[in-house]
Amino acid sequence: MADTMRGVYTNLTDIRRRVFAEVARIVYETAENPQWTDADFDTRFEELPYQIVPGEVATYRESVFLERAIVEERIRLAMGLDQKGVDRPIRVSAGLADATVADTYYNPPLINVIKFACNACHDNVYTVTDSCQGCLAHPCREICRKQAITFRHKRAYIDQDKCIKCGMCARVCPYHAIHHDVRPCAEACGMHAIGSDEHGRAEIDYEKCVSCGQCLINCPFGAIADKSQIAQVIFSIVGGDEVIAIVAPAFVGQFGGKGNVGKLRNAFAQLGFSGVEEVAIGADLCAIEEADDFIEEVPEDISFMGTSCCPAWSLMAKMEFPEHKECISMALTPMVLTARMVRDSHPNAKIVFVGPCSAKKLEAMRTSVRSEVDFVLTFEEMAGMMRAKGIDYLKLEDDNKSDFAVASEDGRNFAVAGGVANAVVNVIKERYPDREVKVANAEGLDECRKMIRDAVRGKYDGYLLEGMACPGGCVAGPGTLQAINKSAAAVKRYAKKSPHKHAVDNQYRILIHALERDEDGIKPTE
Repeated sequence: MADTMRGVYTNLTDIRRRVFAEVARIVYETAENPQWTDADFDTRFEELPYQIVPGEVATYRESVFLERAIVEERIRLAMGLDQKGVDRPIRVSAGLADATVADTYYNPPLINVIKFACNACHDNVYTVTDSCQGCLAHPCREICRKQAITFRHKRAYIDQDKCIKCGMCARVCPYHAIHHDVRPCAEACGMHAIGSDEHGRAEIDYEKCVSCGQCLINCPFGAIADKSQIAQVIFSIVGGDEVIAIVAPAFVGQFGGKGNVGKLRNAFAQLGFSGVEEVAIGADLCAIEEADDFIEEVPEDISFMGTSCCPAWSLMAKMEFPEHKECISMALTPMVLTARMVRDSHPNAKIVFVGPCSAKKLEAMRTSVRSEVDFVLTFEEMAGMMRAKGIDYLKLEDDNKSDFAVASEDGRNFAVAGGVANAVVNVIKERYPDREVKVANAEGLDECRKMIRDAVRGKYDGYLLEGMACPGGCVAGPGTLQAINKSAAAVKRYAKKSPHKHAVDNQYRILIHALERDEDGIKPTE
């Protein structure tokens, strides 16, 4: 899977984050300026593309007007709105009032292609580069079974109408002069959900898409973006709601520093949040539930069990292997478990999950499981809110309060690849010491698919399978701010500070009632 741009601060990174910050700034200023009319509000958004892309000369594309049009689409998506398009006049902020109503915060699709930003990259095409020497042997021509290769002007030429994309020519060229062009977003998509429209531009098959978000961070032209709920969260805060953030275990070091929890609470308080809780406490509960399910069901009822916490992995497994969907754990995810605990003591609060994942936005909105999560923001979107309020995270004071409800080391390590399975295995070792558990892990949806395919064939009978859609685990999610290796190291350092080693060492029994709050008395994951 392509992942070449991760950890590199590019022009695209800057534009994306500035859009988040400026949208947040305008919405916050609405509350600070009660004299503003609706017309003032609309004017601010109409002026925003000119502030982000000033002047008369294009910086990156052929036209400054095109650059502004793309920024307008990004602004609308950042507000949770559908794209504006180019076929009709419409205000940048048109429809925002409708997008602040509960249960309609945004309309599908979540992941969007901005068509006129797409470069219409070649996809799965073999082309001859300038490295071709027109050699005497012509091995590329000799090996081609379709006679797709001829020589013109002393260089190889590939007839794309005849080429069957087998790649044999590229493998035998002594000069490595034949290149396989693959659209970066399509290469990154483990669901193979990205094709081309009639103009050669990227097109997403939403019947296959699981919203993992890998396409949007691998498009070098910034043509793919997901819808945000920044505006809706801020409207809720400034409207006087009790708004509580629950932060994913991957938060450590995302905003700078080494995981200082006091700084994090201070930052969220300045943004207007009423409180902050650590989702790793829900990870402890999830590990215990999955351990119990494994002991009860494997191998008597199911031949293997897959973990549940990554929504993109579990959805892929159920979509593509429906006859084995019962083999994916029925345990509620750490996000849902934590939200239910918060809801138990704050019944009227708005709960905002803050994490690395775009797929969590869909998980929170699904109707078959009451997630108790009202909004989902990525770390990148949250950083935009901090930038809008002028918060310098590293300069913040520690609030000197006690730590979060302290999760175990294993719970905090859910954020890194292998962490979920390790937590479940450690619970089983503690509670069922005579039971041996074998584990298989996969990162990236292509590798996850191979793993479950092998499991279906009997290779992993009796195994616990951990699937992570993002290579590296949650620390590699599309909404993260830091390099993957740096984030993984920060999470592990923070995890070691916990006084609890494993989930069963925690005081989970006083929290276990959260598992029983589903109306149907079951733990569905559909």
